[in-house]
Amino acid sequence: MPTKSLTPTTSYKSAFILLIMLFFMWGFITSLNDILIPHLKSVFELNYTQAMLVQFCFFGSYFLMSIPASRLIDRVGYTKGIVIGLVVMGLGCLLFYPASIIVYYPLFLFALFVLASGITLLQVAANPFVAAVGDPETASSRLNLSQGFNSLAHTIAPLFGASLILTETNAEISAESVQLPYIGLAIALFAIATFFSFMKLPNIKQEDDGKFSNEGNIWSHRNLTLGVIAIFLYVGIEVSIGGFLINFFGESDIAGMAEKEAGRYVSYYWGGAMVGRFIGSALLQKIKAERLLAFSSLGALTLILLTLSSTGLVAMWAILLVGLFNSVMFPNIFTLSIKGLGKHTSRGSGLLVMAIVGGAVIPVVQGLLADHFGLQTSFAIGLVCYGYVLYYAWQGYAPKPN
Repeated sequence: MPTKSLTPTTSYKSAFILLIMLFFMWGFITSLNDILIPHLKSVFELNYTQAMLVQFCFFGSYFLMSIPASRLIDRVGYTKGIVIGLVVMGLGCLLFYPASIIVYYPLFLFALFVLASGITLLQVAANPFVAAVGDPETASSRLNLSQGFNSLAHTIAPLFGASLILTETNAEISAESVQLPYIGLAIALFAIATFFSFMKLPNIKQEDDGKFSNEGNIWSHRNLTLGVIAIFLYVGIEVSIGGFLINFFGESDIAGMAEKEAGRYVSYYWGGAMVGRFIGSALLQKIKAERLLAFSSLGALTLILLTLSSTGLVAMWAILLVGLFNSVMFPNIFTLSIKGLGKHTSRGSGLLVMAIVGGAVIPVVQGLLADHFGLQTSFAIGLVCYGYVLYYAWQGYAPKPN
């Protein structure tokens, strides 16, 4: 299990506060994809499958870059790794400027890949670090608190993006509307990178607890193996739902909203996750992570069924409330998956971050379903994803001695 090194407790607290800044920043940028998707869909006249290439390229970087990112952090340390990640993110944001000038969709997709590569580096460093800076029994609580600030950013970003990127009428749609927000983000990222370059995070050691650690194949840890699948499906469906909300609310039998108005409602989806994570952080002081995970997956399944079987405001608010139940899933799956890995924790973390590639795959699958069977019906993919998370919470999380 993760254990503290000899660094003073005050250093851990300071590092934790600094890392919350990173959780906020990458949450803000990730949530802007929900605004970009309908905007680029209109600019380039894309179908749903083509539009979801935004998420495919963004989250595909997690699969390709997680292992290189973990090796880089092993080589240069947490602080330098974070600085490099922030600089890469800033460069990705800057690429939006030439992409919007020449109006070239593949360049937008490349910019998103570069941007997400920097976020991958931050994810590989920050998640296990937060889990390690305190009592292992409350690791889920700390990660939920950090993810709460990530969700705060997710809540604010759609309002920011909708006001600067989306327009009231199709006649005003222009690729150049992305320039101001992404150049502003690049400046902010470079400033944060400069700040972190003067900081030194404490060293974290992952020590073997002797229970479940194995010198051989890391895949022999059942809780990790099944947890990788759980992260893949959870992240995939969470991202996919967020990416389809604006178009879903524009359906005549749902709400018939214009894009800009619908964009503001995306904040309720991520706002629910924010509220749930802060509540979850408190509840996890008393309730086991697997029990809270089971409850949340059952809630999400119920709301997906309601979305599929209703229309109008009922369907609209049912899918928005899924965000509330999404809230505790990632941090709880993550901490349950790395439990008992001992010296293999950093490798396990890299594999779990790699599984975030679900955010690339599931939205494209839902896009295919939407193109062939209709947008509302496509949300049925959530039954598979949340059903598996329920299984993991029920018995898949339990480590087995080797």
